[in-house]
Amino acid sequence: MTKFFLSALAAALVFAAAAQPALARDKGPVTHLPLPRFVSMKAAEGNVRRGPSLTHRIDWVFKHRDMPLRITAEHGHWRRVEDRDGQGGWVHYSLLSGVRTVIVEQDMLPLHMRPDPEAPINAALEAGVIARLGKCGPEWCQLKSGGYRGWAPKSRLWGVSVEEIRE
Repeated sequence: MTKFFLSALAAALVFAAAAQPALARDKGPVTHLPLPRFVSMKAAEGNVRRGPSLTHRIDWVFKHRDMPLRITAEHGHWRRVEDRDGQGGWVHYSLLSGVRTVIVEQDMLPLHMRPDPEAPINAALEAGVIARLGKCGPEWCQLKSGGYRGWAPKSRLWGVSVEEIRE
């Protein structure tokens, strides 16, 4: 009875560990880069599969170049990714880019000339716009989109971690 209980407990712990999201201090077994981390779609179209191989079923297709994605796992040449809605699956690493982008979460988000809410505004971005990510401080990030450049509060963006600092 005790042997059965210990086996069941060990199996439950292994399952629970596999089901847990990766912590920021975790490293990918293939790239040794932090997990989770953000990347963007390099390709204009990419198949999202159930598992990390060409034999796995395609669940859907991402159809937007530069869309930011969060990598949550690695297996060989495959990366498990999710979008801002938490939807995702496995994509081949060749479809991904290290170029960082973000999605604007607030409609008519003002882009300020400096990381200061009182600074002059260069432009306003609609919700859903994908912008190139530049420098980020503790609260603000520099963005480029549609020929405009400016600073926006990090809390209004998806594709950058709250604690992330970029220089």
